[in-house]
Amino acid sequence: MKKYQHRFAYANRIRIHYVEEGEGPLVLLCHGWPESWYSWRHQINALAAQGYRVVAPDQRGYGLTDAPPRVEDYGVLQLVGDLAGLVQELGESNAILVGHDWGAMVAAPAALLRPDMFTKVGLLSVPYMPRRPVRPAARFHMSSQEKHFYQEYFQQVGKVESELEINARRSLLGVLYTGSGECRKHPEHRKSSFLSFDKRKHFVDSLIVPDALPEWLTDEDLDFYASEFKHSGFRGPINWYRNVDRNWENTPFLDGAKIRQPAIFITGELDGVLKMAAKEYEDLETNVPGLCGKHLIKDAGHWVQQEKPGEVNALLLDFFRNGAE
Repeated sequence: MKKYQHRFAYANRIRIHYVEEGEGPLVLLCHGWPESWYSWRHQINALAAQGYRVVAPDQRGYGLTDAPPRVEDYGVLQLVGDLAGLVQELGESNAILVGHDWGAMVAAPAALLRPDMFTKVGLLSVPYMPRRPVRPAARFHMSSQEKHFYQEYFQQVGKVESELEINARRSLLGVLYTGSGECRKHPEHRKSSFLSFDKRKHFVDSLIVPDALPEWLTDEDLDFYASEFKHSGFRGPINWYRNVDRNWENTPFLDGAKIRQPAIFITGELDGVLKMAAKEYEDLETNVPGLCGKHLIKDAGHWVQQEKPGEVNALLLDFFRNGAE
């Protein structure tokens, strides 16, 4: 594994672990579930080499960052507060904010709430999803009548994390592979999904565990991810999902809000989120008036910056340099 500078900051009443490389304008890279700062391993040095101060934190509940015990400690306002506090602790007043998966779902409200701080925004895999008129719990109920919907399944405290923790390495491989482009292209595996699965099955039973690792994932990568979750457990990361209804209740002031900063959206053309968030993807230009680019990367699935790092790095660097000010 490459050597990185590992540091800690105290912000928003927790200790945040982060990796930092380079000097220049601050770029904050925010990972999703079930990942860590390490999901940006192909971006950190590549962006730093082009004149940026790149910081990739373990977000709340992950890796070496603190994992508060209460479910309500993982609401969106706390998560945005972590990012704003980290920028301040780094001695900066503003940053380019890039998020993938759940990282994108926090980057979007961060951009709305602190446009003075987050001056450019990159969203990967999950488009900006404006606050809907119907609370998430009602949508979960409708989505889980015939099959489990994974976000509904995640709501019961202790349920899915106990499954995942039986064999963290196997669970992580299953999630990473099942969401990848390789799985979506496989003639048999493509029929499986952990987004929606049989009511008679556990979540881990919906995962495809391949005989060989996908090309973009090494044994070293998987071992690192597994060691991180053996340390932190899955409870904190899953608690992000357990706040979606509370987030809806706490943010009525975001109804109709638009992201007006320069922004870019990047996703894999085989990412299952494109079906889940089809309307939000279609409406990006309306809801993000500052959109500078909307990119589908061929043959990539959900883990786009890991599956196709060269393409993602080129798009991000062009956006950083040439995105409208």
